[in-house]
Amino acid sequence: MSETKRSTVYFEPDVHRALRLRAAAGDQTVSDFVNEAVRLALAEDAEDLAAFDERRSERSVSFETFVRDLKRRGRL
Repeated sequence: MSETKRSTVYFEPDVHRALRLRAAAGDQTVSDFVNEAVRLALAEDAEDLAAFDERRSERSVSFETFVRDLKRRGRL
């Protein structure tokens, strides 16, 4: 197992209770549950960044231009 780091995080009481119950239901520690949730959130961010990189060369269209084009084509 890799070296772990300690951090203090403050939860609202209701959130903390739900977190403890959810972790226990999955037979996990709160730390394991939080680590997995953070890993999933970071993986989602990495996917978003990769999608931005893939589309970097695409032409950008402003919202106003897009709406005007929809109206011009009878879509609005």
